[in-house]
Amino acid sequence: MADAELEQIRKARLEQLKAQSGGAGSSGAGQGANQAEQQKQQEAEARQSILNQILHPEAADRLGRIRLVKEERATDVENRLIMLARTGQLRQKVTEAQLKELLNAVADNKEEEKIVVNRRKNWDDEDDDLLDL
Repeated sequence: MADAELEQIRKARLEQLKAQSGGAGSSGAGQGANQAEQQKQQEAEARQSILNQILHPEAADRLGRIRLVKEERATDVENRLIMLARTGQLRQKVTEAQLKELLNAVADNKEEEKIVVNRRKNWDDEDDDLLDL
């Protein structure tokens, strides 16, 4: 992924934001909510555009399947990929094998919640008395 392409995407996004803020003079509560929704939609489109540029189709399919099961994990991986692309650490498109490695790295970093059960020892239980009968 070339730095020039990323810079071009950033400039286009900045121009869109400037055009929106300049054209929004006095807005009511309804327009504010609509504008926020529109901005979220544009950010999602920008994210998808970046991901389409840095992922092979197979890797994009895998990420889509992961999103169906664990949306949070897919979002974490997408954020990492976008960060790597923006810092110029990606030299080529990410393959499915590279995506698997990244997923394993994310899974290793997250510790699973463990449930610890502390059982009371020598608990005086009334039910034990019934067994003696």
